Amino acid sequence: MKQITIDPITRLEGHGKIEIFLKDDGDVENVYFQVPELRGFEKFLEGRCVEEASQIVTKICGVCPGCHHMASGKAADAVYGVEPPPTAKKIRELFYMAHFIHSHIAHFYALAAPDFVVGPTAPAGERNVLGLIAKVGVEIGTEVLKQRRIAQEIQALLAGHQTHNVLVIPGGVRKGLTEEQRADIEEKSKGFVEFSKFSLKLFEDVVLGNKEYVDIILNGPYSLKIHSMGLVDANNKVNFYDGKVRVVDTEGKELCKYTENEYREYIAERVEPWSYLKFPYLKKIGWKGFVDGLDSGVYHATPLSRLNAADGMATPLAQKEYEKMYETLGGKPVHATLAMHWARLIELLYCAERSLELVTDPDITGKELRVPLNNKPDEGIGIVEAQRGTLTHHYWTDEKGIITKANIIVGTTNNNAAICMSLKKAAQGLIKKGVEVTDGILNMIEMAFRAYDPCFSCATHRLPGDMPLVINFRDKDGKVIRTVKRD
Repeated sequence: MKQITIDPITRLEGHGKIEIFLKDDGDVENVYFQVPELRGFEKFLEGRCVEEASQIVTKICGVCPGCHHMASGKAADAVYGVEPPPTAKKIRELFYMAHFIHSHIAHFYALAAPDFVVGPTAPAGERNVLGLIAKVGVEIGTEVLKQRRIAQEIQALLAGHQTHNVLVIPGGVRKGLTEEQRADIEEKSKGFVEFSKFSLKLFEDVVLGNKEYVDIILNGPYSLKIHSMGLVDANNKVNFYDGKVRVVDTEGKELCKYTENEYREYIAERVEPWSYLKFPYLKKIGWKGFVDGLDSGVYHATPLSRLNAADGMATPLAQKEYEKMYETLGGKPVHATLAMHWARLIELLYCAERSLELVTDPDITGKELRVPLNNKPDEGIGIVEAQRGTLTHHYWTDEKGIITKANIIVGTTNNNAAICMSLKKAAQGLIKKGVEVTDGILNMIEMAFRAYDPCFSCATHRLPGDMPLVINFRDKDGKVIRTVKRD
């Protein structure tokens, strides 16, 4: 049996590899997506004050620290049984919108767009951000960097640093906004709205305007019929900071909607010996294996799944784009994996509009920033939508607020089974008997993975017994002459 290895996978956060096994006739037998790294933050949190957790977890990942900061802060609120005042909640969400904006810009332009703007089978040396700038022009490239920088600056203003955030404390936030700062963010938020509209227009022109690309999205090997998860507000509209988790099935019918404290009734986690990453599934359906369809327990939590799970967007311009996407792609729900990129840009516009709403809300410069902690600490759960999916932080503490146990289900973890399945479908659709497996074809397989915007720096929290060790001894020509393994 022939084996093809993609290692390392390019344009992702963290480390991963893809093992493709071919039958004797050249067709794909199986595909394994492996995560060979471990992050032990659940254990690191044990023995620490719950007040410190929201700062510790920002070190999990330099790409999405704000997500962990928010989820951890909400879990700490729950540990003490407190609800932050309106001003504090709105400052938190304003920070979070800037965090989403910087991340969605980075993923679309640096990680995803090269496949479409430069081309999925273009030379590897050109499929990067420099190749993208060569295609779209320095002026557009400069604007991309500018808008991402502005989003980072807003995060630093509100949270002390764009990466090592210190904004959230149990029951509120550390600092408020002055009128001068508010007015500055208002102008910058207007710029975000215009840039988001420009990005959607670019997607329309370059991707939707290319028949070959549309055919790849709709008819290529990039379709997976699984259930969709996302956080929604009281009106079932998309919300990233607050609300209930809603799951709809492959036909768009609601399977469940649950609060933070109920997540264990609906989500279970499975392990496999070949990955450090867990495999969550819908508990009431059960684990049926790596299969799609109405009876499968597998779901995904992505920008597309959030739009599938919601009844619409909570801001007007994003709602129009939401309607346009579903009209173009044949109605809800959409199961085209590559449509995640379109959904991500609709979310970018939503975040820009929501940022403008929050910064013009009279509460945003209020003076009540924190409520007192009068309750005995116990157990708390915080859930937010991370850029890469629904994020859960669950802490157990003693009577002094010292964490005794922690469980973290990261956005990417929710998508682990779906990523494995998407890669297998892409490989089986692209690699056939008699087909030369080129670098371009391998990149098109990676495109199935890349659509999820996965972050493995965040996601790996499991040890399958002893850590495996593989040592390859190579001769001067690079040929493996001996392998020593500890499985």
